[in-house]
Amino acid sequence: MNIVFMGTPDFAVPCLESIINAGHTVSAVFSQPDKPKGRGYTLTPPPVKVCALSHNISVYQPNTLKDDETFNIIKSLSPDVIVVVAYGKILPKNILDLPKYACVNVHASLLPKYRGAAPIHWSIINGEEVTGVTTMLMDIGLDTGDILLKKSVAIGQNETTGELHDRLAKCGSELIVETLEKLENGDCPREKQDNSLSCYSPMITKQLGNINWNKSAKEINALVRGLNPTPSAYTKINNKMLKIHSCKIVNYNGNAGEVISVNPFIVACGENALEITELQIEGKKRMKTEDFLRGYNIEKGIVLG
Repeated sequence: MNIVFMGTPDFAVPCLESIINAGHTVSAVFSQPDKPKGRGYTLTPPPVKVCALSHNISVYQPNTLKDDETFNIIKSLSPDVIVVVAYGKILPKNILDLPKYACVNVHASLLPKYRGAAPIHWSIINGEEVTGVTTMLMDIGLDTGDILLKKSVAIGQNETTGELHDRLAKCGSELIVETLEKLENGDCPREKQDNSLSCYSPMITKQLGNINWNKSAKEINALVRGLNPTPSAYTKINNKMLKIHSCKIVNYNGNAGEVISVNPFIVACGENALEITELQIEGKKRMKTEDFLRGYNIEKGIVLG
């Protein structure tokens, strides 16, 4: 089939690669504009653009999809399907109506749960045991279109957002190829979403990472994993920010936020406690806790936060 692909971050790259490897023609890729990154604010292309150019595919990076120029470009390509994976822009109705078959979105949750921008983060933060990937027909709503295919993925007990992201990206790359095949053959299932079962996963903010030690060790552990690798859960120690990158639940009790052991580094929560295993203090690099403790003195009994 003739595909127009729309995507921006790393999550979308395996889908683009799989579509190409399955023998479909990707006539163009649409991605977000290059953005400045790093200390030098170097203008950096998004991962999907890099992938597309490596396959000699034309790349368009419009600031909006609502102008006539962009509409006419896509119309001239005569796509059978527009595939959208973490593109970051809403498609207007005139573009949704262009393809021969459909506009298909690959979404990293089991819809209708976790519609929105950050389904992977929130599935871990909220303590879900299972998530997955859904392909859906796009409409004018936010992740509200009819479901095509789903694939479930169990969330590991200690899995981070970064780890789950990579597994779901691979899962999505397999699911989109299967979806395209079924669309072309005319045997793709289609299911209306039950809006009563929906929940929303808003964008992740840095403020979300501020640890409330009155919560249970299980809840805080889920927050730490859900915000790993970015933007990270954090607390304060001696008036300095302390990012916590990994920890494990231990069966201790104490006042919430109190350091009840230094080596190992254990902090009491509202219920049980957490042993901090990897961290990063303000102005320093990320490191294992045992390395951190060689150069930083922590007093037992101090309260974090």
